[in-house]
Amino acid sequence: MRDDPRDPRLPTSPGFWRSPLRGPWFTSVLGLVLLAGITVLFVTGLLSYAAYNPNLSPVNDKTPDKGILGFYLFAWPTDPHWLYRLNQGVHVTLGITLIPVLLAKLWSVVPRLFTLPPARSLAHALERVSLLLLVGGGLFEFVTGVLNVQLDYVFPGSFYPLHFYGAWVFFAAFVAHALLKTPTALRNLRRLREEKDDLVSPRPAEPTVSRRGALWFVGGGSLLLFATTVGQNLGGPLRRTALLAPHGGGEPGSGPNGFQINKTAAYAGIDTAETAEDTWRLVVTGRTGTIRLSRARLAELPLYSSALPIACVEGWSTPDQWWRGVRLRDLAALVGYEDDPPDVFVESLQRHGAFRKAALRANQVADPRSLLALYVNGEELSPDHGHPARIIVPAAPGVLNTKWVARMTFGDL
Repeated sequence: MRDDPRDPRLPTSPGFWRSPLRGPWFTSVLGLVLLAGITVLFVTGLLSYAAYNPNLSPVNDKTPDKGILGFYLFAWPTDPHWLYRLNQGVHVTLGITLIPVLLAKLWSVVPRLFTLPPARSLAHALERVSLLLLVGGGLFEFVTGVLNVQLDYVFPGSFYPLHFYGAWVFFAAFVAHALLKTPTALRNLRRLREEKDDLVSPRPAEPTVSRRGALWFVGGGSLLLFATTVGQNLGGPLRRTALLAPHGGGEPGSGPNGFQINKTAAYAGIDTAETAEDTWRLVVTGRTGTIRLSRARLAELPLYSSALPIACVEGWSTPDQWWRGVRLRDLAALVGYEDDPPDVFVESLQRHGAFRKAALRANQVADPRSLLALYVNGEELSPDHGHPARIIVPAAPGVLNTKWVARMTFGDL
């Protein structure tokens, strides 16, 4: 004998779901918050991808089969110099802040996932498929995003294509769902009395909290996550409040080099014998040939200073640090590009990692604040900050500010 789907002991029965909190008003409030928040997440995510200048060089593009999904890409600007810091800080902090709202929204509509029959018509079947993509895609994006922020790469494959393609699938389902449900959600918010629909339990349990109280609880959870995350992007003493964010707590070490890093020299496999004064040489290639420069020779060239932050894809960033070194445009002039600095391909001594090689656009090379830095905050770079020399470019993602630079090749890429 087959189980009766109306049996209140089964999740396919409306009577199984007894919480008096579920209803169209509660779901609509959460849905409208997510409508605004996820739209901002999607836009900032696209901008973060554009900041890598993926059309410049294959080494910058971690999603080489993007096709038409890269239709919007543009040359990433260098002004304002805090642009990437702001964009990625908003993306990561907002994503973490929205987690309680997303979970509450999924909880509020879970009865619909068990509705039988699975499809009453072709239109209903398409709606159920879009709902599956919406729920699955949302969980996938938030989970992979949080794992990446925490530097826990337990998922198969590279984070970049997984998160990129997952975002497009999720957002397409999200837009379809929003177009269908937003008018209804707005009507539900305007009603003073609760509308009856399939989310309202036919035999509700005794309430222990009101719907408004539940919303305050969800909002409090989001506020707590915001307060324990946002400090990673503000830096300084507030970094100690970033308890749930990567690199939370105090600054690493003290002194001029006592600010945040992502990977140490030891992790990157940097051999101190290669960076010693008598062995390390910077190889610069361009229109007129190749030159080799020692660190002492670089220090004899005209040196300039720039106040720039380091901002990472995981959402953390530093306050502006004072960097001093040789302008990239001046290095380009040494190999035949006096008036028209081109793109540059930068290679590191780093042994492994996706960005041991990186490319910078001509507008980044030409910016007078873009340096091959030898000093930071008045002292030589420490090994963990890229000694003997590193790239620092305004508004660029941290991974494009290559450390332990060994070779620079100027020319159109």
